[in-house]
Amino acid sequence: MAAPQRYLAPGWFTRNLFNRAVRRLTRLGLSVWGSRELRVRGRSTGTWRTVPVNLLTVDGVSYLVAPRGVTQWVRNLRAAGAGELRVGRRVQPFTAEELPDEAKPAILRAYLRRWKFEIGAFFDGIGPDATNEQFAAVAAGYPVFRVVTG
Repeated sequence: MAAPQRYLAPGWFTRNLFNRAVRRLTRLGLSVWGSRELRVRGRSTGTWRTVPVNLLTVDGVSYLVAPRGVTQWVRNLRAAGAGELRVGRRVQPFTAEELPDEAKPAILRAYLRRWKFEIGAFFDGIGPDATNEQFAAVAAGYPVFRVVTG
């Protein structure tokens, strides 16, 4: 039997106020700390699903990190292998390559450095100054995708 996958459901405030506000601002073309609207096809319906995400760029390479674990957008992106990132009218199609756990520590560290105020609570006491070993120990619970465009 497969091990249970980590998932932290968003609370009422995040679901009903924060995410909606960030999504609206992003649709208007105002990126909030690197926010994008992720559009990905649903696994069973094939209809477009949207969610606000933080796009991280490290050494010229863009990444999507799922601090809440295996969310619906992660499952849909794994199934579709591609999606779109939107800010205002600018839509950027991309394909996604999921990183193996051993490649995640540096990306997770950079993600925490950038957005700890917003997502630090999802990392159970691990901060941006944690060791590579600490990040490696929790890496399986945090899906990370390399965003490939063009």
